Amino acid sequence: MKKKHTLHVGLLLLSAVMFFSCSKQPANSIEGRSALASTESLPAAASYDVPLGGNAYVTTKAPGGAEVITSNGLGNWTSATSITSTYFRVALTGTLNISVKMKVPSGTSNIKVTVNGTTFNKTVTGNAYTTYSIGSVNVTSAGYIQVDLQGVSKSGSYFGDVSHIVISGAATANNVVYANDASNYYWSRRGPSVHMSYPIPSGTTAEWFYNELTVPAGEDKIGSYFMSNGFDGGYFGIQVNSATERRVLFSVWDPATGKTTLVRKGPGVTDNAFGGEGTGGQSYLIFNWAAGTTYKFLTHILPDGSGGTDYSSWIYTPETGTWRFIATWKRPNTTSYYTGAYSFLENFNDNNGYYGRKVLINNEWIRSTTGAWSELTAGRFTADATATADQRRDYAGGIDATGAFYLKNGGFFANYVNYNTNFTRTATGQTPVVNLNTLP
Repeated sequence: MKKKHTLHVGLLLLSAVMFFSCSKQPANSIEGRSALASTESLPAAASYDVPLGGNAYVTTKAPGGAEVITSNGLGNWTSATSITSTYFRVALTGTLNISVKMKVPSGTSNIKVTVNGTTFNKTVTGNAYTTYSIGSVNVTSAGYIQVDLQGVSKSGSYFGDVSHIVISGAATANNVVYANDASNYYWSRRGPSVHMSYPIPSGTTAEWFYNELTVPAGEDKIGSYFMSNGFDGGYFGIQVNSATERRVLFSVWDPATGKTTLVRKGPGVTDNAFGGEGTGGQSYLIFNWAAGTTYKFLTHILPDGSGGTDYSSWIYTPETGTWRFIATWKRPNTTSYYTGAYSFLENFNDNNGYYGRKVLINNEWIRSTTGAWSELTAGRFTADATATADQRRDYAGGIDATGAFYLKNGGFFANYVNYNTNFTRTATGQTPVVNLNTLP
């Protein structure tokens, strides 16, 4: 969700079945979308028109290039060095025929079309949308196909407008996947959001939640939110906001009645309210966290005895060797301890949805109201409506080779993991090393 001071997303974990609600979510949040649809591939057809509006990106943009993807497709195609990439998934091998639906407002354009590394050249002309046959390739394995468009030469002011990549052939005989819901192209281009929830044992009242999060080197793409400590009513994690700015973000939603208010905040922390389809309190610390480094997250949720609940969060940064306090927010008309423990991975920049990202999440613990620490080793992998409506299948989660839970999305990788799958990691036995009495 774009705000003046931050980009962030919101998620409320619903219930024991671990689906997600669309209530009280910001307008630009994948997390605010229903995940109740079932996965169904497109019905078999003689050919498919893959719209660039929901499936394409300007993956290489020349300096001063004006290329843009809108709901209508590729526009302002002026540069011969810019590249636009379109993605779709096939489940079968065999012949794949490629055509391009486009128009050239004036003059003649020579274009280059590259399909999974095989290049074709085509001359196009005419100011009405026309389907131009490009060529055929042999698909040798199931997965995503990438079609790149690049200009070669033109006599008009720009190369043309492209609305669709048209595909057919044996490789498309069944189970073709691409974004075909025009009302949700924005979400499809952002990519599927993925979550890992951690069931709290029945009969245990959790007051504290502890988690460790590591973003592997190279997985920290701009627009990523790696959320560690989620709970019913809010979330806490780290973001990549730009090439020069990273943040630690802790937000708490407003209840149905009343406003969440700041109790206190740590040094250097900015606080403000956020709005959209939902509202709440937001706090963030600008901090240049690093990929490959493990950060520890601690959240405390405690009723205040007067009809409200206080939500507090800390992050341990190895760079300083200390626990750093972010904020305490008071949620009125709420009496709750820690419920709905989960983590999620999301891309909040729709132009960066073709980048892949991954996060490792490990050593989850809760501390009960009796003061006992308990390790949580069970996780349930779920995904948002972009996945469940089968607009994209580049989502995964489970147990990494390191033994940690992992979440992965974006990048149009081939081997997805079925959502609504349960996993159990091996216990670490490493009780959190933190003195709760001396926290800042």
